[in-house]
Amino acid sequence: MTQDTRPIVAITMGDASGIGPEIIMKALARPEVRALCRPLVVGDAARLREAGAILGSALEVVARQTPQGATYAEGVVECIDLGLIPAGHPFGQLSPVSGEGSYRFIERATRLVEAGEADAICTAPLSKEALHAAGHKYPGHTELLAHLTGTPEVSMMLVAPRLRVIHVTTHIGLVDAIRKIEPGLVERVIARGHATLVKSGIADPRIGVCGINPHAGENGLFGQGEEAEKIIPAVQACRARGWKVDGPLPADTLFFRATRGDFDLVVAMYHDQGHGPVKVLGLEAGVNITVGLPVIRTSVDHGTAFDIAGKGVADDGSLVEALRQAVDLAPRRAH
Repeated sequence: MTQDTRPIVAITMGDASGIGPEIIMKALARPEVRALCRPLVVGDAARLREAGAILGSALEVVARQTPQGATYAEGVVECIDLGLIPAGHPFGQLSPVSGEGSYRFIERATRLVEAGEADAICTAPLSKEALHAAGHKYPGHTELLAHLTGTPEVSMMLVAPRLRVIHVTTHIGLVDAIRKIEPGLVERVIARGHATLVKSGIADPRIGVCGINPHAGENGLFGQGEEAEKIIPAVQACRARGWKVDGPLPADTLFFRATRGDFDLVVAMYHDQGHGPVKVLGLEAGVNITVGLPVIRTSVDHGTAFDIAGKGVADDGSLVEALRQAVDLAPRRAH
Protein backbone atom coordinates (compact mmCIF):
# COMPACT_ATOMS: atom_id res chain seq x y z
CA MET A 1 0.00 0.00 0.00
CA THR A 2 1.40 3.40 -1.01
CA GLN A 3 2.01 5.77 1.90
CA ASP A 4 0.15 9.07 1.79
CA THR A 5 2.78 11.81 1.95
CA ARG A 6 0.37 14.73 1.61
CA PRO A 7 0.96 16.88 4.69
CA ILE A 8 -1.70 16.99 7.38
CA VAL A 9 -2.69 20.63 7.79
CA ALA A 10 -4.52 21.54 11.00
CA ILE A 11 -7.03 24.24 10.00
CA THR A 12 -8.26 26.26 12.96
CA MET A 13 -11.86 27.42 12.67
CA GLY A 14 -11.14 30.91 14.03
CA ASP A 15 -13.98 33.00 15.42
CA ALA A 16 -17.17 30.95 15.14
CA SER A 17 -19.23 34.13 14.74
CA GLY A 18 -17.25 35.14 11.66
CA ILE A 19 -16.74 33.72 8.18
CA GLY A 20 -14.22 31.05 9.22
CA PRO A 21 -16.63 28.07 9.25
CA GLU A 22 -18.07 28.85 5.80
CA ILE A 23 -14.76 29.60 4.03
CA ILE A 24 -13.41 26.31 5.44
CA MET A 25 -16.39 24.38 4.07
CA LYS A 26 -16.02 26.14 0.71
CA ALA A 27 -12.29 25.50 0.47
CA LEU A 28 -12.56 21.82 1.46
CA ALA A 29 -15.04 21.23 -1.35
CA ARG A 30 -12.30 22.04 -3.87
CA PRO A 31 -10.58 19.00 -5.43
CA GLU A 32 -7.32 20.94 -5.81
CA VAL A 33 -7.16 21.49 -2.04
CA ARG A 34 -7.70 17.77 -1.38
CA ALA A 35 -4.96 16.94 -3.86
CA LEU A 36 -2.50 19.14 -1.94
CA CYS A 37 -3.03 18.08 1.66
CA ARG A 38 -4.95 16.10 4.26
CA PRO A 39 -7.09 18.82 5.90
CA LEU A 40 -7.88 18.40 9.60
CA VAL A 41 -10.17 21.09 10.98
CA VAL A 42 -9.73 21.98 14.65
CA GLY A 43 -12.97 23.57 15.77
CA ASP A 44 -16.59 22.71 16.28
CA ALA A 45 -18.25 20.03 14.14
CA ALA A 46 -21.81 21.31 14.66
CA ARG A 47 -20.79 24.82 13.59
CA LEU A 48 -19.18 23.43 10.43
CA ARG A 49 -22.38 21.50 9.65
CA GLU A 50 -24.37 24.70 10.15
CA ALA A 51 -22.05 26.54 7.75
CA GLY A 52 -22.36 23.67 5.29
CA ALA A 53 -26.15 23.91 5.41
CA ILE A 54 -25.99 27.65 4.69
CA LEU A 55 -23.81 26.90 1.66
CA GLY A 56 -25.86 23.91 0.49
CA SER A 57 -22.71 21.80 0.80
CA ALA A 58 -22.81 18.04 0.33
CA LEU A 59 -19.74 17.52 2.54
CA GLU A 60 -20.13 15.28 5.59
CA VAL A 61 -18.50 16.58 8.78
CA VAL A 62 -17.05 13.79 10.94
CA ALA A 63 -16.31 14.69 14.57
CA ARG A 64 -13.23 13.13 16.16
CA GLN A 65 -11.42 13.54 19.44
CA THR A 66 -7.99 12.67 18.03
CA PRO A 67 -6.52 12.44 14.51
CA GLN A 68 -6.27 8.65 14.79
CA GLY A 69 -8.83 7.04 12.52
CA ALA A 70 -9.23 10.06 10.23
CA THR A 71 -9.65 8.85 6.66
CA TYR A 72 -9.50 12.17 4.73
CA ALA A 73 -11.89 10.56 2.30
CA GLU A 74 -13.48 12.45 -0.55
CA GLY A 75 -16.68 14.20 0.55
CA VAL A 76 -15.68 14.12 4.23
CA VAL A 77 -14.48 16.95 6.49
CA GLU A 78 -12.44 15.59 9.40
CA CYS A 79 -12.90 17.75 12.51
CA ILE A 80 -11.19 17.61 15.89
CA ASP A 81 -14.35 18.66 17.72
CA LEU A 82 -13.85 20.72 20.87
CA GLY A 83 -17.63 21.18 21.26
CA LEU A 84 -17.39 24.76 22.50
CA ILE A 85 -19.99 26.53 20.35
CA PRO A 86 -23.62 26.22 21.51
CA ALA A 87 -26.41 25.43 19.05
CA GLY A 88 -27.93 28.54 17.51
CA HIS A 89 -24.93 30.71 18.37
CA PRO A 90 -25.39 33.88 16.28
CA PHE A 91 -23.23 34.80 13.33
CA GLY A 92 -21.95 38.33 12.93
CA GLN A 93 -21.90 39.30 16.61
CA LEU A 94 -18.91 39.83 18.90
CA SER A 95 -18.90 37.08 21.51
CA PRO A 96 -16.55 35.96 24.31
CA VAL A 97 -17.78 32.41 23.61
CA SER A 98 -16.35 32.67 20.11
CA GLY A 99 -13.22 34.34 21.50
CA GLU A 100 -12.63 31.45 23.90
CA GLY A 101 -13.20 28.99 21.06
CA SER A 102 -10.70 30.68 18.79
CA TYR A 103 -8.07 30.50 21.56
CA ARG A 104 -8.74 26.84 22.29
CA PHE A 105 -8.70 25.87 18.61
CA ILE A 106 -5.25 27.37 18.04
CA GLU A 107 -3.97 25.90 21.30
CA ARG A 108 -5.07 22.39 20.26
CA ALA A 109 -3.69 22.74 16.74
CA THR A 110 -0.32 23.82 18.13
CA ARG A 111 -0.16 20.76 20.37
CA LEU A 112 -1.06 18.48 17.43
CA VAL A 113 1.87 19.78 15.38
CA GLU A 114 4.23 19.64 18.35
CA ALA A 115 3.22 15.99 18.88
CA GLY A 116 3.86 15.16 15.22
CA GLU A 117 0.15 14.47 14.57
CA ALA A 118 -0.07 17.30 12.03
CA ASP A 119 2.53 19.02 9.85
CA ALA A 120 1.38 22.63 9.69
CA ILE A 121 -1.27 25.05 10.94
CA CYS A 122 -3.51 27.20 8.75
CA THR A 123 -5.67 29.67 10.65
CA ALA A 124 -9.06 31.11 9.77
CA PRO A 125 -9.60 34.65 11.12
CA LEU A 126 -10.19 35.46 14.77
CA SER A 127 -11.48 38.63 16.39
CA LYS A 128 -8.92 40.30 18.65
CA GLU A 129 -11.78 41.99 20.51
CA ALA A 130 -13.54 38.67 21.14
CA LEU A 131 -10.24 37.08 22.16
CA HIS A 132 -9.73 39.85 24.72
CA ALA A 133 -13.35 39.57 25.90
CA ALA A 134 -12.61 35.91 26.70
CA GLY A 135 -9.64 36.96 28.83
CA HIS A 136 -6.82 36.22 26.37
CA LYS A 137 -4.88 39.47 26.04
CA TYR A 138 -2.92 38.93 22.83
CA PRO A 139 -2.75 41.37 19.90
CA GLY A 140 -3.41 38.51 17.48
CA HIS A 141 -2.50 35.05 16.21
CA THR A 142 1.21 35.85 15.81
CA GLU A 143 1.78 36.80 19.43
CA LEU A 144 -0.52 34.02 20.68
CA LEU A 145 1.43 31.37 18.77
CA ALA A 146 4.72 32.76 20.04
CA HIS A 147 3.37 32.38 23.61
CA LEU A 148 2.03 28.85 23.05
CA THR A 149 5.33 27.64 21.60
CA GLY A 150 7.59 29.51 24.00
CA THR A 151 9.17 31.43 21.12
CA PRO A 152 10.73 34.72 22.26
CA GLU A 153 10.64 36.45 18.87
CA VAL A 154 8.77 35.86 15.62
CA SER A 155 8.09 37.88 12.48
CA MET A 156 5.01 38.41 10.34
CA MET A 157 5.40 37.82 6.61
CA LEU A 158 2.63 38.78 4.19
CA VAL A 159 2.50 37.23 0.74
CA ALA A 160 0.38 38.67 -2.07
CA PRO A 161 0.53 38.33 -5.84
CA ARG A 162 4.00 39.58 -6.87
CA LEU A 163 4.98 40.74 -3.38
CA ARG A 164 6.36 39.33 -0.11
CA VAL A 165 6.79 41.57 2.93
CA ILE A 166 8.31 40.78 6.34
CA HIS A 167 7.83 43.19 9.24
CA VAL A 168 10.37 44.41 11.80
CA THR A 169 7.51 45.60 14.07
CA THR A 170 3.77 44.96 13.84
CA HIS A 171 1.08 45.55 16.46
CA ILE A 172 2.49 48.55 18.31
CA GLY A 173 2.05 52.29 17.87
CA LEU A 174 4.24 54.12 15.38
CA VAL A 175 6.24 56.05 17.99
CA ASP A 176 6.83 52.81 19.91
CA ALA A 177 7.82 51.02 16.71
CA ILE A 178 10.52 53.56 15.86
CA ARG A 179 11.82 53.30 19.41
CA LYS A 180 11.91 49.49 19.22
CA ILE A 181 13.75 49.25 15.89
CA GLU A 182 17.48 48.61 16.38
CA PRO A 183 20.22 46.93 14.28
CA GLY A 184 20.07 43.55 16.02
CA LEU A 185 16.30 43.26 15.54
CA VAL A 186 16.50 44.34 11.90
CA GLU A 187 19.26 41.81 11.22
CA ARG A 188 17.29 38.98 12.88
CA VAL A 189 14.18 39.80 10.84
CA ILE A 190 16.18 39.83 7.59
CA ALA A 191 17.72 36.49 8.58
CA ARG A 192 14.32 34.92 9.28
CA GLY A 193 13.01 36.13 5.94
CA HIS A 194 16.11 34.89 4.11
CA ALA A 195 15.81 31.44 5.71
CA THR A 196 12.11 31.16 4.85
CA LEU A 197 12.69 32.02 1.19
CA VAL A 198 15.61 29.61 0.89
CA LYS A 199 13.43 26.87 2.39
CA SER A 200 10.69 27.66 -0.13
CA GLY A 201 13.11 27.16 -3.03
CA ILE A 202 14.62 30.61 -3.68
CA ALA A 203 18.31 29.78 -3.35
CA ASP A 204 19.73 33.32 -3.26
CA PRO A 205 16.89 35.74 -2.46
CA ARG A 206 17.13 39.46 -3.24
CA ILE A 207 15.97 41.47 -0.23
CA GLY A 208 15.10 45.18 -0.16
CA VAL A 209 14.98 46.97 3.19
CA CYS A 210 12.71 49.98 3.73
CA GLY A 211 13.83 53.13 5.44
CA ILE A 212 11.85 54.60 8.30
CA ASN A 213 11.61 58.19 7.05
CA PRO A 214 10.45 59.59 3.70
CA HIS A 215 13.08 58.97 1.01
CA ALA A 216 14.88 56.72 3.55
CA GLY A 217 16.00 59.88 5.35
CA GLU A 218 17.75 61.29 2.27
CA ASN A 219 21.17 61.26 3.93
CA GLY A 220 19.93 62.89 7.12
CA LEU A 221 17.64 65.48 5.52
CA PHE A 222 14.53 63.86 7.05
CA GLY A 223 14.31 62.42 10.54
CA GLN A 224 17.02 62.26 13.17
CA GLY A 225 19.47 59.82 11.62
CA GLU A 226 17.33 56.72 12.25
CA GLU A 227 18.45 54.99 9.03
CA ALA A 228 22.16 55.38 9.84
CA GLU A 229 21.68 54.33 13.45
CA LYS A 230 19.10 51.55 13.22
CA ILE A 231 19.15 50.03 9.72
CA ILE A 232 22.49 50.47 7.92
CA PRO A 233 24.51 48.35 10.42
CA ALA A 234 22.03 45.46 9.98
CA VAL A 235 22.19 45.66 6.19
CA GLN A 236 25.99 45.70 6.30
CA ALA A 237 26.04 42.66 8.61
CA CYS A 238 23.76 40.72 6.25
CA ARG A 239 25.79 41.68 3.20
CA ALA A 240 28.89 40.44 5.03
CA ARG A 241 27.19 37.01 5.09
CA GLY A 242 27.13 37.12 1.30
CA TRP A 243 23.40 37.85 1.07
CA LYS A 244 21.84 40.12 -1.55
CA VAL A 245 20.44 42.79 0.76
CA ASP A 246 19.92 46.42 -0.30
CA GLY A 247 18.85 49.34 1.84
CA PRO A 248 17.65 51.37 3.47
CA LEU A 249 15.60 52.28 0.40
CA PRO A 250 12.65 54.70 0.02
CA ALA A 251 9.54 52.63 0.76
CA ASP A 252 7.39 54.34 -1.86
CA THR A 253 9.56 53.13 -4.75
CA LEU A 254 10.80 49.90 -3.14
CA PHE A 255 7.36 48.28 -3.20
CA PHE A 256 6.94 49.19 -6.86
CA ARG A 257 10.36 47.72 -7.67
CA ALA A 258 9.51 44.53 -5.78
CA THR A 259 6.26 44.02 -7.70
CA ARG A 260 8.26 44.57 -10.90
CA GLY A 261 10.51 41.68 -9.91
CA ASP A 262 13.62 43.44 -8.62
CA PHE A 263 13.31 41.93 -5.13
CA ASP A 264 12.01 38.64 -3.70
CA LEU A 265 11.28 40.15 -0.28
CA VAL A 266 10.69 43.60 1.21
CA VAL A 267 11.55 44.29 4.86
CA ALA A 268 9.02 46.79 6.26
CA MET A 269 9.81 48.70 9.43
CA TYR A 270 6.28 49.00 10.82
CA HIS A 271 2.76 47.63 10.40
CA ASP A 272 1.12 49.98 7.91
CA GLN A 273 4.27 50.43 5.83
CA GLY A 274 4.04 46.75 4.89
CA HIS A 275 0.34 46.01 5.18
CA GLY A 276 -0.88 48.83 2.95
CA PRO A 277 0.83 47.73 -0.27
CA VAL A 278 0.01 44.06 0.30
CA LYS A 279 -3.68 44.72 0.82
CA VAL A 280 -3.90 46.97 -2.21
CA LEU A 281 -2.46 44.14 -4.30
CA GLY A 282 -4.54 41.26 -3.03
CA LEU A 283 -6.76 41.25 0.04
CA GLU A 284 -8.60 38.19 -1.26
CA ALA A 285 -5.42 36.30 -2.19
CA GLY A 286 -3.07 37.51 0.55
CA VAL A 287 -1.50 35.09 3.03
CA ASN A 288 -0.02 35.73 6.47
CA ILE A 289 2.94 33.53 7.49
CA THR A 290 4.40 33.55 11.00
CA VAL A 291 8.16 33.22 10.58
CA GLY A 292 10.45 31.93 13.34
CA LEU A 293 8.06 29.50 15.07
CA PRO A 294 8.95 25.84 15.62
CA VAL A 295 5.68 25.05 13.78
CA ILE A 296 4.60 26.08 10.29
CA ARG A 297 1.72 28.56 10.41
CA THR A 298 -0.04 30.36 7.59
CA SER A 299 -3.24 32.36 7.68
CA VAL A 300 -5.77 34.22 5.62
CA ASP A 301 -4.95 37.90 5.32
CA HIS A 302 -8.43 39.19 6.18
CA GLY A 303 -10.64 39.52 9.20
CA THR A 304 -13.78 37.86 10.51
CA ALA A 305 -16.10 39.94 8.25
CA PHE A 306 -18.96 39.93 10.76
CA ASP A 307 -21.04 42.00 8.33
CA ILE A 308 -21.36 39.08 5.88
CA ALA A 309 -20.87 36.11 8.23
CA GLY A 310 -23.50 33.39 7.99
CA LYS A 311 -24.71 34.52 4.57
CA GLY A 312 -22.68 32.09 2.47
CA VAL A 313 -21.10 34.82 0.33
CA ALA A 314 -17.57 34.96 1.80
CA ASP A 315 -14.65 34.40 -0.59
CA ASP A 316 -12.41 31.41 0.28
CA GLY A 317 -9.57 32.46 -2.06
CA SER A 318 -7.21 33.64 0.68
CA LEU A 319 -7.75 30.43 2.67
CA VAL A 320 -7.02 28.29 -0.40
CA GLU A 321 -3.80 30.22 -0.98
CA ALA A 322 -2.87 29.97 2.73
CA LEU A 323 -3.32 26.19 2.54
CA ARG A 324 -1.12 26.12 -0.56
CA GLN A 325 1.61 28.07 1.25
CA ALA A 326 1.34 25.77 4.29
CA VAL A 327 1.87 22.76 2.05
CA ASP A 328 4.89 24.41 0.40
CA LEU A 329 6.52 25.02 3.79
CA ALA A 330 5.48 21.82 5.60
CA PRO A 331 7.87 18.91 6.10
CA ARG A 332 7.11 15.77 4.11
CA ARG A 333 6.55 12.68 6.22
CA ALA A 334 4.21 9.74 6.30
CA HIS A 335 1.66 9.40 9.11
